[in-house]
Amino acid sequence: MSASYPDHLREEVERYLQDMSFSEEPLTAGLEEAMRYSLLAGGKRIRPVLALATARAVGLEQHEVLPLAGAIELIHTYSLIHDDLPAMDDDELRRGQPTCHVKFGEGVAILAGDGLYAEAFRHLLRKQRSAPERVLAAAAELATATGASGMVGGQYADISGRTPPGPAALRRLHELKTGRLIGASVLCVLLLTGTADGPEATPFRRFAAELGVLFQIVDDILDVTGTDDALGKPRGSDERHGKRTYVSEFGIAQARELAAESHATARAALAELAERGAVQDGATAELEDIADFIYTRTS
Repeated sequence: MSASYPDHLREEVERYLQDMSFSEEPLTAGLEEAMRYSLLAGGKRIRPVLALATARAVGLEQHEVLPLAGAIELIHTYSLIHDDLPAMDDDELRRGQPTCHVKFGEGVAILAGDGLYAEAFRHLLRKQRSAPERVLAAAAELATATGASGMVGGQYADISGRTPPGPAALRRLHELKTGRLIGASVLCVLLLTGTADGPEATPFRRFAAELGVLFQIVDDILDVTGTDDALGKPRGSDERHGKRTYVSEFGIAQARELAAESHATARAALAELAERGAVQDGATAELEDIADFIYTRTS
């Protein structure tokens, strides 16, 4: 499969992030430098791009959800900074450049991550234009998706060694750690339109949930099969840290089968939207491209 990627949306997100600033206080200039260093390190910007693609699918102008998309990427960047810390994954490279704690020191890196998380909500609440109750609902979803019942809880399960054996628990770990923020990238857009609880939201929710799992399965495969140059960091870090992954649990061949199943489920959810008449013809094209890209990505 030859998968394209909506780079026009990635470029729109990149321009938006470039224009973001966090403080005019001279005493915190070094903190802002560290925050922007990690934020502007590049990448496919899958989560904010997913938000923009969802906006198109539900009939919004994509620029209308850029504040939400920016907030999501701030949170994702915070999670990467903290993931890379010596107490977590202890990685020295991210996207081919020194990680935040290597360049600025551990203390500054921790504060840079903290700052990005707080600034994400300040930005969303101040800049996102929609009915106030809808913006608050999106903010609440984003907080839940990234807190103890979401991403941070999943990260805890990943490092605690207390996750029960078996595929169900492994899937649940990654639904929390990776899937909840990816899912929020879709669901928060629905919340801004007031359609999150409608019948048309069910396929969107299924698509988002499956996309998060697909991303993690492929990530686990690439940690074994990828190259350092393509990944932008040393491969094999999961094995070095003794983490349970789809590859350690099932082996490469079955992990690839699971990825294929997950990809098919995600695409079927988008097809259901069209069949129901919940979206206009072609409105989910960018979402389809994102799903295909995640399934076939090599870095």
